[in-house]
Amino acid sequence: MHYVYILKCADGTLYTGWTTNLENRIKAHNSKKGAKYTRSRTPVELFYSEEFETKSEALKREAAIKKMSRADKTMLQMQKPF
Repeated sequence: MHYVYILKCADGTLYTGWTTNLENRIKAHNSKKGAKYTRSRTPVELFYSEEFETKSEALKREAAIKKMSRADKTMLQMQKPF
């Protein structure tokens, strides 16, 4: 599976990315081995995620989410079913 995720950084900013292993990717971000953006903003926590069958679908969704406003990203999290 492929995942698109949004992390909430320690400074309150949001970071969007994709991965095939969500748990390991969050650990990498928190150990400062993830994206350059998150290295100085740890700890990070999972804010939102979606699951996709293909890498192509995940990358398209990641690009769409990155174009969203913070308010729209927050709405994603609020609308996610539990």
